[in-house]
Amino acid sequence: QVQLVESGGGSVQPGGSLRLSCAFSGFTLDDYAIGWFRQVPGKEREGVSCIESSDGSTHYSDSVKGRFTISSDNAKNTVYLQMNSLKPEDTAAYYCGAGHDANSNYATYFYWGQGTQVTVSS
Repeated sequence: QVQLVESGGGSVQPGGSLRLSCAFSGFTLDDYAIGWFRQVPGKEREGVSCIESSDGSTHYSDSVKGRFTISSDNAKNTVYLQMNSLKPEDTAAYYCGAGHDANSNYATYFYWGQGTQVTVSS
């Protein structure tokens, strides 16, 4: 059974950091790519970062490039999203998803976690 569980969200001041974790089971990173997305109420889910299943290459949206880093620990079946220099506009519910292709289109991911809230505010 495929399962993804996000953790690590919370409240932080602008300029602060958080590390999100996406613990998964029922597959390996050889099977599926993992993507991090975020969503605020009333808006579409936005791709933030993803990691390829084939070669582990990573991709970032322009809005987070240089501030966020995606990484994986295959031994722990976990993908991380290190978020630095956080801004109020990073406030959202963050989700990890699994799919065949690493891209920013949420419709191509077919397994999702329950999400974790990130709030950036002074």
